[in-house]
Formats: sequence, structure tokens, C-alpha cells
Amino acid sequence: MAAVKELLRAENDGRLSFGDYTLPSKTKKDNFEFQGDIYKVKTFAEITKLEKNGMFVYESVPGSAVEDFRETDREVEFTVSAPGDVQFTLELEPESEYEVFIDGNSAGRMTTNLSGKLSVSVELSADQSAGVKVVKC
Repeated sequence: MAAVKELLRAENDGRLSFGDYTLPSKTKKDNFEFQGDIYKVKTFAEITKLEKNGMFVYESVPGSAVEDFRETDREVEFTVSAPGDVQFTLELEPESEYEVFIDGNSAGRMTTNLSGKLSVSVELSADQSAGVKVVKC
């Protein structure tokens, strides 16, 4: 999977793609309007962060490329790629249980903390991507 060279783009199916882990220095794109919300992305080799209406949505260390990102009140789904293993954090409902699927296989159930953050690690190698789905239990 290639990095998202536009940094942040709307897909024809109503999903978002964002992030470019190949950039050597922090680059951002803000005031991106999508489905009535305003998005901002900061991305480079060390970190990728997405905000919606000024609120945290997604962050990865190291930086990543995310394609086909879709969130509802019950689930978040996307495809992630990075130059190697990646850890991402999502902002979800506080103190709630979610089941995490990586490439269709359950990685188990996890509970968000008081602030609603859920962190997941995915093992990747260069030019590899993984499908991620996080479903509220």
C-alpha cells in the first residue's frame, strides 16, 4: 500500500484515507471538510494523527497510511500500512468493551480507559498492510 500523497482524501464510497509515513518531517493538512465535519491530519515517519472537529480520532507510532477509514457509533474499520510494526490509538466510548479484528481474525476483546482510548499493535513488514475492524461488544 502506498502512502496517501494528498495527506487526506475522501474516497468515492464515503470513507477517508490519510497519512504518509514516507515524509521526513511533520506535514499537516487542516480544514478538510468531509460529510459536515472538519478534519486535520499531521503525518510523517514518526507519527500520524487524525482529528475531527478538533477532537482526537486516530494516532499511530510510527507514522502510517490509513485507507478506507470508516467509523460509526458501533465500529471503526480501516486498512493500515507502515514501514514495520505499528501501534495505533483510537478514541472510542469511555470504559467500553470492543473486539478487535486484524485481517478478519479476532485479536481479542479490549476495554477502553476513562478517556475512551484503545491502543492496538499490529505486526507489519514493509509494503504490507492489515485490515482492522474494531466492534463494540
